[in-house]
Amino acid sequence: MHTALIEAAERLSQAQATGQPCKPVRELIVRAQVEENAADPVALAYAVQQHNTRLAREQGRRQVGFKVGLTSRSVQQQLGVNQPDFGVLFADMAVGDGQPIAVGAVLQPKVEAEIALVLAHDLDHERHTLADLIRATAFALPAIEVVGSRIANWDIRLEDTIADNASSGCFVLGSRPVKLEALDLVRCGMKMTLRGEPVSVGAGAACLDNPLNAAVWLADTMARFGEPLRAGDILLTGALGPMVPAAAGDIFHAEIQGLGGVTAAFAKPQ
Repeated sequence: MHTALIEAAERLSQAQATGQPCKPVRELIVRAQVEENAADPVALAYAVQQHNTRLAREQGRRQVGFKVGLTSRSVQQQLGVNQPDFGVLFADMAVGDGQPIAVGAVLQPKVEAEIALVLAHDLDHERHTLADLIRATAFALPAIEVVGSRIANWDIRLEDTIADNASSGCFVLGSRPVKLEALDLVRCGMKMTLRGEPVSVGAGAACLDNPLNAAVWLADTMARFGEPLRAGDILLTGALGPMVPAAAGDIFHAEIQGLGGVTAAFAKPQ
């Protein structure tokens, strides 16, 4: 891998290890693109992500699924893209419903409510249909994803967020599994509150018109990457409403119609 890409990966890892956000990495990706005469900077950004993913696995972290990002049409327009991105989920990123999220665990945290899918079967076709996803899904859960950026002041472009594991932080899952046939994934309403006050509202349709569309995109993409989705994988399908900045001591509760609620509680400073 190009030395500039390794430098980008190390810059992001150092930011996480020290708790000090870093400069954007996009200039390093552009340097590698120019010097390698590469056509696609997005592929180079994923190479940075995959480098750090390999190191995480070697360190014993257990991969448990994937998140889909950039599922909002408005956010895509802001970044000048027409498709989502993905990041990897590890077991140590999972926080119990209502359990405290340690101060500093996620840099510059923001929260968003999502629908999580848990797979019962592998998805290893070259192309997938909604029917494939429905058949493969064991159940859905309400989720709050805590996104974070290793990059200072969230000064990100597409290459930055992809390299930074799609700005992943941690995630909280609800505990009442629901079969897909009991849900209207398009029209289900979502309301997220902070200490009882509404801070984000939305619906399933905000996620690529249907959260299953995001899951199909992910299944196809991971097949192309040679890492198809497997039984047991957790899929965070994307935000149902605007994300909200979080601070120590904040308690967020999201209710999704048909799925119930889930709570993300940020610990108070010691």
